Amino acid sequence: MDKVYLILASGDVFEGTSIGAQGEAVGEVVFTTAMTGYLETITDPSYYGQIVVQTFPLIGNVGVIPEDFESSGIRLKGYIVRDLCEYPSNFRCKGKLGDFLKEQGIIGIQGIDTRHLTKIVRERGVMNGIITSSPKLTAAQKKMLKEYTIKGAVQETSCKEKYVVAASGEKKRSVALIDYGSKSNIERELVKRGCEVTVFPCSTPAEEIIAGKFDGVMLSNGPGDPADNVFEIEQVRKIMDSKLPVFGICLGHQLMALSQGAKTSKLKYGHRGGNQPAMEVDTGRIYVTSQNHGYAVDGSTIPAGKGYASFINVNDGTCEGVNYTKANAFSVQFHPEACAGPLDTRFLFDRFISRMEVK
Repeated sequence: MDKVYLILASGDVFEGTSIGAQGEAVGEVVFTTAMTGYLETITDPSYYGQIVVQTFPLIGNVGVIPEDFESSGIRLKGYIVRDLCEYPSNFRCKGKLGDFLKEQGIIGIQGIDTRHLTKIVRERGVMNGIITSSPKLTAAQKKMLKEYTIKGAVQETSCKEKYVVAASGEKKRSVALIDYGSKSNIERELVKRGCEVTVFPCSTPAEEIIAGKFDGVMLSNGPGDPADNVFEIEQVRKIMDSKLPVFGICLGHQLMALSQGAKTSKLKYGHRGGNQPAMEVDTGRIYVTSQNHGYAVDGSTIPAGKGYASFINVNDGTCEGVNYTKANAFSVQFHPEACAGPLDTRFLFDRFISRMEVK
C-alpha cells in the first residue's frame, strides 16, 4: 500500500497507508464515536465537506450493504480508520469497503493512531486537514488548508427534482419532506407509518408546499452552517406560519429555530456518534440518541412566547429540541430515525403522526 499522510492545520502530521482512491483531499476533520453503522456514516449527506475519523478501531467487517445506505453515494471528503477489514463477513455483503471507497472517488487513510488524533480534535476543536502523499506541504497546499471552508453544502446535497415515495400498504397521510441533505431512513420511518412522502428540493418556495395541501411537513437533516441558508430559513418561517404540522430533525431543527429569531453557534468539536444522552425537559427522562452535528441552537435565544427547549444534552447542556407554542411544530437535534443506532426516540415520528391526525 502507498504511504500517505494526514496533516492538520495545527501542524500535527500522521503517517499511514492509502485506502480508497488515489489523490489528495482537504476537508474539516471530525470524529464519530459510533461503534456500528459505518455504512450509514459514510453515506450520510450531513458529512459533506468533512474528513471523517472513526474512533472504533476496526471498520469494514460487514463489507458493503447497499440496502443500508442513507443516500445514493458518499458525500464526505475523506475517510480515516485505524484498521480496514480486508475480509468482510456478512450474508448481505456485496463487496469490500475499500473497493467501494475507490469506486466513489473517496480518498482515505488507515494505520494511524486514531485515538491520538481524536484527542487532538477534542481538545483543540474541529480543524482543517489534508490527506496527501508528502509530509511536507507546498505553499499552495498550505494556502488551501488554511482557507478551506464548507460552502453551498445544502444546495449540493439536496435532490434536484421532487419525487414521491409510496406509503407501505394503505395510504393514510401525505407528507412533504424538504430535502436539505436528507437521510433515507427518514423516508422509511414515514412510509412504514402509512405516509405517502413527496420529497422536495431545498429550493422549493414555501407557497408550493402549502398549496400542496399536505397533512404535514418534515424538515430533514443536512450539512454545513445553518445560518448560511437564508432562503431556506425564510421558507421555513412561512411554512410554520401556515399552522401545518411541522417536524424538524438536525439541520431542520436549526432552520426552524433561526426562522423564529433564535441563534445558532458552532460547537468546539460537535456531537457525532450513537451514544449521546438527551433529556426530555417535560418528563426528566433520558434517552440515548444518535447525533451528527457541528452546530447547535442556543436555547437561551428562543424568543419568549414562541417556544422552549424540549430536550437538552446531558453532557454539555446544549439544546437538543424545541417545542413551539405559536406554531404547530416541534424539532429535535438528534436522529430518531437512526439506523444503525439507538431506537429510543422513534416514538417522535408517532408524535408527528398524531399532530397530523388532529390538525
